[in-house]
Amino acid sequence: MSTLPVGLMIESLVALLLVVTIGYCIVLNKRLKRLRADEEALRATISELITASEIAERAILGLKATAGEADRTLGQRLVDAERLSQELAAHVSRGNTVLERITQITEAARTVQQQAAAPAPVAAAPIPEPAPARPATMRASDIRSAAMEATARLELFRKRAAEQAA
Repeated sequence: MSTLPVGLMIESLVALLLVVTIGYCIVLNKRLKRLRADEEALRATISELITASEIAERAILGLKATAGEADRTLGQRLVDAERLSQELAAHVSRGNTVLERITQITEAARTVQQQAAAPAPVAAAPIPEPAPARPATMRASDIRSAAMEATARLELFRKRAAEQAA
């Protein structure tokens, strides 16, 4: 067996370790390149995130402005609705008054018709003339039809008012 000098063995070992070190440096260099590439991608991602957050802030400000305007518009509409509700209540009240008057006119016409249909007592005083507010040509059927028409209109008005209130 031939023995190699110790110096040659040590130098061979050092050369082998240098080759391993060079190989490891190549692997590390590849990893560092990938890390740098990932760093650039990460910077691009951060930049996009910053841009997106700025856009979101602007959108939030726009939404706040829109919500404020919607609140003002809704407030104005509520005020208008309250005013219309009061007007409708006044119209309904006036309609009730008209209906009561029509009812009184109808009852008066029935009374006059019943008095005209009944035989007049011999010693009784003459039947008084109807009030001048009613035309003499108006018959009880005309009064009834006018009262029914006014009642139908009032019911339609009440129905519409209830629908609008709902």
